[in-house]
Amino acid sequence: MTDLRVAILHYAGPPIIGGVEHTIAVHARLLIEHGYSVSVIVGRGDPLSGPPLTGGRVGVDFVHIPEVDSRHPDVLAIGKALAAGEVPAAFYDLRNRLVEQLSAALLGSDVCIAHNVLTLHKNLPLTAALHVLTRQDWRLIGWCHDFAWTRPQYRPALHDGYPWNLLSHPWPNVRYVVDSEAQRTELTRLFAVNEDQITVVPPGVDPAGFDQWTETTRRLVTELDLWAASPLLLLPARITRRKNIELAIRITAALKQAGRWPKLLVTGPPGPHNPENVAYLEALRALRRELDVEEAVVFLYEVEANGRSSRQLDDVTMANLFHLADALLFPSTAEGFGIPVLEAGLARLPVFCSDIPPFRETADGVAEFFGLDEPPEAIAQRLMATLDADRASRLRRRVLDRFTWEAVFTQCIEPLLRAP
Repeated sequence: MTDLRVAILHYAGPPIIGGVEHTIAVHARLLIEHGYSVSVIVGRGDPLSGPPLTGGRVGVDFVHIPEVDSRHPDVLAIGKALAAGEVPAAFYDLRNRLVEQLSAALLGSDVCIAHNVLTLHKNLPLTAALHVLTRQDWRLIGWCHDFAWTRPQYRPALHDGYPWNLLSHPWPNVRYVVDSEAQRTELTRLFAVNEDQITVVPPGVDPAGFDQWTETTRRLVTELDLWAASPLLLLPARITRRKNIELAIRITAALKQAGRWPKLLVTGPPGPHNPENVAYLEALRALRRELDVEEAVVFLYEVEANGRSSRQLDDVTMANLFHLADALLFPSTAEGFGIPVLEAGLARLPVFCSDIPPFRETADGVAEFFGLDEPPEAIAQRLMATLDADRASRLRRRVLDRFTWEAVFTQCIEPLLRAP
């Protein structure tokens, strides 16, 4: 558990539908998962719920201040006068009330992340109140998704002087954050500052939610560190000699020797109808030790789940693995058909398979075939060359390395929170 206490401020929060509201929910979840204390201060929304925000873990403190909402009646009335170039007395009254309310809400916080409040005019009394409070002993991060002064549709509502100039000039002792390099360029021009005064933190994606991961998939990704695998190879088969798993192990070893970080997932247990399959599994384990790929070659049959052997993966988890993998590696010496090749097609998963008639029948011209007598090193080189040349595979690797929410948090958000 970290000692850092983080407050997140915005006009609205979940379940209101919007990009910023979604970001708030994800940031709160990530912060809780990494041991931070979190409060969310909004004018509209509900307390956050759902794993890991409930279920025995520390939750998110929810602070509702109605006047923080951009659509509060007082804010709308004041906004109408401000758009006409007038600063009514009600503006200062609301600003001062918000100073008191925010001061109490932020008491004990180390960092306040304010989304859009510093560069957007949707609630200028709130912007002005926060400006007053920057003298407090917590750090302010202005997370800027939109800039009023650079948007033609907003310019008629903006005027010279206070409070509009709060949106067009950088505040002292504030770290500004934007979503992209293009936005950083735009904001540096508006503020007339150097680019190093503005931090880029991209939004992320959640592969687990996007692909509807099962709990088993989540556990496997974490326990086996599947994100680090490059490439991640899937061999969906029972452990029988005709599956030629020893060749897949040798290809994996060749990939490791070439400087890659491969991981081979063999999904099935030993075939149930031939006692010799147990001996075959022992021979594969021995080969794995001999080639020093014990971490890189995983028999999911051996992976423990809740104290029992995970001998049979459900269909949804198998579909998850097809979408997680970089390639299907299927080196069988004989097959009646080869359904995994079809499943790989549904998942748009590149196929590397042995050159046998059933595979030619289904995937001729759209799979990479290798001869059963071809050296594992040559197959590994072809596999690397194919994946390296494939734009979709390269984009996927870039997303996994830089744009999952976990990567964004570890590489960008946490260093930002810990910065002096």
